Amino acid sequence: MSWSSVEGTPHPLGVSWCEADRAYNFALYSKHATSVRLVLFAAADLAVPRAEIQLDPLVNKSGRVWHCRVNEAAAQACAYYGYIVDGPEPAGPFELHAFHRDKLLLDPYARCIELPSAFDRAAAIGDGANLGKAPLGKIVAEETVREAKRWPSRHGSDALIYELHVHGFTQHPSSEVSATARGTFAGVVEKIPYLRELGVTVVELMPVFQFDPQAGDVWGYMPISFFAPHHRYAPAGSSPVDAFRAMAHALHDADIELVIDAVYNHTAEGGAGGPIYNFKGIDNSTYYMTDGGTYADYSGCGNSINGSNRYVRKMILDSMRYWVRDMGVDGFRFDLASIFAREPAGGINVDEPAIFGDITSDPSFDRVRMIAEPWDAAGANELGRAFPGISWLQWNSRFRDDVRRFVRGDPGMTGALVQRVYGSDDLFPDDVVHAYHAYQSVNHVTCHDGFTLYDLVSYEHKRNLANGHDNRDGPAENWSANNGWEGDVDVPPRVVVARQQQAKNLIALLLLSNGTPMLRAGDELLQTQGGNNNPYNQDNETTWIDWGRRERFPGFWRFVQQMIALRKQHPSIGRSRFWRGDVRWFGPRGIVDFAEPAVAWCLDGASQGDRRLYVMANVGPEPCWFVIQDGARWHVAVDTSLPPPEDIELDRPRVLSRPSYLVAARSIVVLVEMT
Repeated sequence: MSWSSVEGTPHPLGVSWCEADRAYNFALYSKHATSVRLVLFAAADLAVPRAEIQLDPLVNKSGRVWHCRVNEAAAQACAYYGYIVDGPEPAGPFELHAFHRDKLLLDPYARCIELPSAFDRAAAIGDGANLGKAPLGKIVAEETVREAKRWPSRHGSDALIYELHVHGFTQHPSSEVSATARGTFAGVVEKIPYLRELGVTVVELMPVFQFDPQAGDVWGYMPISFFAPHHRYAPAGSSPVDAFRAMAHALHDADIELVIDAVYNHTAEGGAGGPIYNFKGIDNSTYYMTDGGTYADYSGCGNSINGSNRYVRKMILDSMRYWVRDMGVDGFRFDLASIFAREPAGGINVDEPAIFGDITSDPSFDRVRMIAEPWDAAGANELGRAFPGISWLQWNSRFRDDVRRFVRGDPGMTGALVQRVYGSDDLFPDDVVHAYHAYQSVNHVTCHDGFTLYDLVSYEHKRNLANGHDNRDGPAENWSANNGWEGDVDVPPRVVVARQQQAKNLIALLLLSNGTPMLRAGDELLQTQGGNNNPYNQDNETTWIDWGRRERFPGFWRFVQQMIALRKQHPSIGRSRFWRGDVRWFGPRGIVDFAEPAVAWCLDGASQGDRRLYVMANVGPEPCWFVIQDGARWHVAVDTSLPPPEDIELDRPRVLSRPSYLVAARSIVVLVEMT
C-alpha cells in the first residue's frame, strides 16, 4: 500500500491528478497554521459546503505543507474548493499572523477561479464568515500531456513592443470584433491582422492574473492569484485558461511574441484593513514583508510580497514556469521590480537578491524575455546598471523624459537626446566589466501610466475629476505641452496641425533610436483619455480604444505604420550592440553645438548590411538650414513638417538635389542613402 494514497503528498502544491490512485491531491503551504480544513462545494451551491476534510497534522502534513487525497468520485461531485486555516495570534513584529477560523480562503495555486454571484469584497474584511461570497478554486487537474509550445521568432532589430489592456483594447463598439469577443482574449485574436498590418512583433498585455473585481482597479494591478487568468477576459461560456491558450497560439502562429505584465510584488489584500482572500489567512508573516508590526508598503498598494522567503520565491517561479510551459507566455514585464531587491528590513540588496539568482539559474527561462520596471513606489530607482537583473530589459524612464523635453523645446536637452538615441550607454555601459546590450533599454515616450500620446501634446493640466476619477485635477506630469490650446474643445486648426507634428516627432525619435521601442496601444490612432493621466478605475470610453480615430486621423496612423516599416527596413537602427564608430554627430553647419535646439547624425549601416541614414532634428521655433556633412547621394524619406502622405514616403522618396536642407521649425527629417 502506498503511503501517499492515504496521506497525500506535499508536491506539487495546489491540486493535481494522481492517475494511479484515481484521485486528486491537494497541497497547501503554511508554516504557522495549527489547523487546516479542506472545504468542497458542488457547482449547484457555492454557499453550502458539500464536504469538509479536517487535515490531521500527524498524517496530512510534511514539513510546512498540508496535504490530502480526495478520490475521483468525491471530487467530481464537488467542483470547487477552498480552505479554512487557523493558527496563533500575532506574536511580535515578525509574526504578523492574520488567521481567521471563519474565513474561507482561496488556494494560491488555483489554476482557475470561480467568483460566486454573491462575491463580496466586504465579506473578506473584518470578522464574520464569507461562505458563498468568497472566491473558490476549481478542481481542475494539471494536464499530464501538453501540446509542445510553439515558440515564435525571437525578434531582434525588428522588435516592437505593443502594450495593451485586454478589455480596453476591443471593448469599444468601434473595435469591429464580434460582440462575444469584445474585451476578451478572443478579441485580441480577432485583432491580430491589425497588429500585423501595423508592424507589431511583441504584444505586452497589462495584468491578466485574476484580480479583485471590486477593488476599483480595472487595469488589473490588484491580483488575488498568480496562476489563474482573469475570468472576465474569457468569452462567455468558455474557460479563461483555454481562451488564454488559444490567444497565445494564435499570436505565435502570426510570429508575434507574448509578454504579460506580472504583478508579483503585492496583492489585492492590501494592509491591515484590507480583505483576507488567501495569503493573509494562510500564512501572513510568510507571504508579506513587515515593518515593526505593520505591513511594509513599497508598492503603494498596502503590502509587499516577501521575496526573501524561499517558499514565496518558489511560488513565484512555479507561477512563471506555469505561464511559460502551459499557457504559452514568451516573457514577463515585472511590475515595480525593485521590490524584489528589498531585504526584510527594507534595505536594497545591491548585489544579487535571491530571486534573481533563482530565475537566472532556471533553464525554463533561457528563451524568455525578462523586462523590469526598475523602481518601486517607495523611492527605489535601479534603472540601468543598478538593477540586479543584469541581462534583463528595463523600461527606460530617462529616455521618456529626455525625449519629451527635447521635443518640447526645453533648452540644453540636445546632449541628453544624443545619449538616448545612441542607446543610453550611460545607463547600460558596454565596457568589459558590464557588457550590456543596447536592446536592454526599452524605449518609450508613453505607457499605460500617464497621458496618451495625444494628451501629452494637448494638455498641461490633468483632467481627472472631470472623468469621475478620485485623483485631484492640477498640473500634469512632466514634459507635456498643449501647443497653445488647453484641451480638446474648439481647438484651432493650426493647433491641431502643431499637435500632430509634435506627436510625429516623438514617434520618429522613438523608432530612430537604438534600443527596443515600445508603443502604447492606441497612440497610433491619437487615442485620448480626455486629459486623465491615471484612469486605472475607468472601465468606460475614457480607457476603451476608439477605433474610429483611425478614420479621423488616417495620415497619422499611416505615419506610425510607415515609421515602423522604415525601422524594420534598416536593421542598423536597432542593434544588439551600440552604434560605436558607425555614427557621427553634427550640428546644422558642421560641429555639433549642444546648446542649440538642433542636431543631426549619420548612421553608417554597412556593418549590418544596410544603407546609411542621415537624421536632422530641429526643435527650435524657427526653420534651420542643415548642411549635409556626408557626400553620399540621398533621398528624403521623412519630413514631419509636411502633410500626409508627403511626410513619409518610403516607396516614392524625393531625391535630394542639393547638399543642404531647410528643416522646418519643430520637425525631423530622415534621409536615406540612394542605392
